[in-house]
Amino acid sequence: MGDMKDQKNTAANDMGYALSRLDVDSELFEDGKSNYGDDDHHEAGQSTDNLDDEVAQLTRLRSGPNERLSRVHPGKRDFPVSTVKMLAGREGNHSGRGRFSSADCCHVLSKYLPVNSPQVVDQMASKAYVSQFSTDGSLFVAGFQGSHIRIYNVDKGWKLQKNILAKSLRWTVTDTSLSPDQRYLVYASLSPIVHIVNVGSAATESHANITELHDGLEFSSDDDGGYSFGIFSVKFSTDGRELVAGSSDDSIYVYDLGANKLSLRISAHESDVNSVCFADESGNLIYSGSDDNLCKVWDRRCFRAKGKPSGVLMGHLEGVTFLDSRGDGRYFISNGKDQSIKLWDIRRINPGFRNYDWDYRWMDYPPRARDLKHPCDQSVATYKGHSVLRTLIRCYFSPAYSTGQKYIYTGSHDKCVYIYDVASGAQVARLIHHKSTVRDCSWHPNYPVLVSSSWDGEIVKWEFPGNGDASVPY
Repeated sequence: MGDMKDQKNTAANDMGYALSRLDVDSELFEDGKSNYGDDDHHEAGQSTDNLDDEVAQLTRLRSGPNERLSRVHPGKRDFPVSTVKMLAGREGNHSGRGRFSSADCCHVLSKYLPVNSPQVVDQMASKAYVSQFSTDGSLFVAGFQGSHIRIYNVDKGWKLQKNILAKSLRWTVTDTSLSPDQRYLVYASLSPIVHIVNVGSAATESHANITELHDGLEFSSDDDGGYSFGIFSVKFSTDGRELVAGSSDDSIYVYDLGANKLSLRISAHESDVNSVCFADESGNLIYSGSDDNLCKVWDRRCFRAKGKPSGVLMGHLEGVTFLDSRGDGRYFISNGKDQSIKLWDIRRINPGFRNYDWDYRWMDYPPRARDLKHPCDQSVATYKGHSVLRTLIRCYFSPAYSTGQKYIYTGSHDKCVYIYDVASGAQVARLIHHKSTVRDCSWHPNYPVLVSSSWDGEIVKWEFPGNGDASVPY
């Protein structure tokens, strides 16, 4: 028993050991020389042209032009509709509203992808792990392995608003989350303690418990027997009253900030829980993804009675690295170590196979495994072309306001950012600039601006049109 406890107490350090063997500049891929990639030598996303799922129609409704403008003659539609035709239709009041609808606006704005003129926002001497815009796009958060978390004021020319030196950091900053009111930031590490910082304070320098107080929120309990686990994912609820976290002890935690204590612990999976998020504004549903290859849905309204997930979604052949909810309580996407993103409809939930052995932290994905399909795949669609190796690479839906969530975008181990069309599955852009793995990226909620963070230490901003004259990729 003593030996077992000693092993558990060193588990968090062991999680980072293998990664420390890697150099920042991987030799697996050659450096890109242009900012907008040539896709000829990359695997295209799985076609979803025949996608008969509701999400395809919903996406088109949210990002497509008025039907009168898209109809060339009875029975035939014209896609895409040009901006000139859109303006003419508005002047002719084809919509009957005398103005553009939100879907019309998304149709115009979604053409202008943030793929041009990469500009370095910041350069640090350590790997960048986290990059996220605030909900309104006024702030941007970047987290680095070397204990630094930097918050930039986007509206003031990307001025550094807060330089946070993290406390009790183990291996790296694994995740950060801004409260909805943007007053507080929480950061997690391979530790059972999540720290919270007052972002709204006047001081620029925020060194833990030296210049400012970084309160520690304890996620472990007496029942853990001294086992020091790590937290991979932490998110605020929409109302800012709770945190949900996924951990290396195979569990999901919910922390009540008002009561300043844990309110729920779920022994959720059979391996590390790499990503968790709330499904929608209600906070009742939680999605989780794990190294046991499964995505699960948890309904807190009935969990205490059942003690089980509301459903399990199978389809990934390898561990799940990240989840992003569409925000409607129905659909979400997951990035997987099987080198694919999958789109899920939780209404398809049900109340392993492989014959190879590999480790994504230092091995390439087996070529013979790339075309395998899970025999019970419940996903709606699959998107391929990017590379998920070495770290928990993240994927997201594009913003609802400017694109109608028409796209999915992701970082990649091959140093690029990939953008896929949700409905067609097509790879519409590949952004080349970085010299190492792109772990995270974030699309501005209102404007065609995307920021990527890489293990080369750079935080890079992509825009349309930027300083170049690259055409829209349509």
